[in-house]
Amino acid sequence: MNPLNRPVFSIKYVWKASFLIMLLVWADSGYAQHGRTPVQATKGMVVSEHFLASQVGNEILKQGGNAVDATVATALALAVTYPSAGNIGGGGFMLYHGADGHKTSFNFREKAPLAAETEMFLDENGNLQENRRREFPSAVGVPGTVSGLFLAHQKLGSLPWADLVEPAIRLAEEGFEVTWNLQRFLYFLEENRETYPSSAKAFLKNGKEVIGVGDILQQPDLAMTLRRIQRDGADGFYKGETARLFVEFMQKNGGLIDYKDLETYEAQELPPIEGQYRGYGIYGMPPPSSGGVTLVEMLNILEGFDLAKMGHNSSMYLHVLTEAMRRAYADRALNL
Repeated sequence: MNPLNRPVFSIKYVWKASFLIMLLVWADSGYAQHGRTPVQATKGMVVSEHFLASQVGNEILKQGGNAVDATVATALALAVTYPSAGNIGGGGFMLYHGADGHKTSFNFREKAPLAAETEMFLDENGNLQENRRREFPSAVGVPGTVSGLFLAHQKLGSLPWADLVEPAIRLAEEGFEVTWNLQRFLYFLEENRETYPSSAKAFLKNGKEVIGVGDILQQPDLAMTLRRIQRDGADGFYKGETARLFVEFMQKNGGLIDYKDLETYEAQELPPIEGQYRGYGIYGMPPPSSGGVTLVEMLNILEGFDLAKMGHNSSMYLHVLTEAMRRAYADRALNL
């Protein structure tokens, strides 16, 4: 067993009294997604952190859905197959550029609860308590994912909302094979199950044991939550039974989110950041994301240098590139 916890097969070749060792790393379908072999397509492509979620998005395209439809279906599928990152309890951004030239963006980042205070993560001496801002329910922001996906679908989607949620429900109800990557997350939960008892109950066998690679993980509670979202759209998450379960958990475990936080959350459609670089139009996510502003500033700096003359990846090229990035991120730290 190698340090990455994946089986390795070794084949030895003899040539001119020397040995060439070829290590062939076995990859199941859950690890092959991280390979470096390019994939080609002529009509569209869906790329995500889990191959099953990418397949869901690709099927939506085959059914006549557009890019936003595929994005919604893929994101919801990731809520099932990639629980350590892709989930309906978080938030994010979406940048859209249509074939007709229409450009827009959606901000659905998490928001602080109304009861949050500026010094809530400081101790009596004014020092930051790292664990309290990361590990406790009081650190949880009001989720924005469902609101953002629903808003994007209302504005730009083409297929029925229910059709886009159905694949995620099926994955949660019927289950899917645990991969090496997912098992790493499960080992983390096993080691920290007392800190995250609800997650341990949902993802570990009997709430205690790690599920083996290739075994089936089912998530019936998540499936029921997705059913409510399928039926009622964003209201299926921010109101009704899901909201009740959410708020009750917060109240029992020291969290701050209440019904008003959920009911008043609204994703935003915003015009993108616009910039220019050597005649090309650059579009990026506007604040509260810092990415668009920072990227345009970097490009504005680099436009003043003859990068082609320096030579790609030359020492001077890399120096200028690094310094442009450093200054843009310094401005980001001061102003955002």
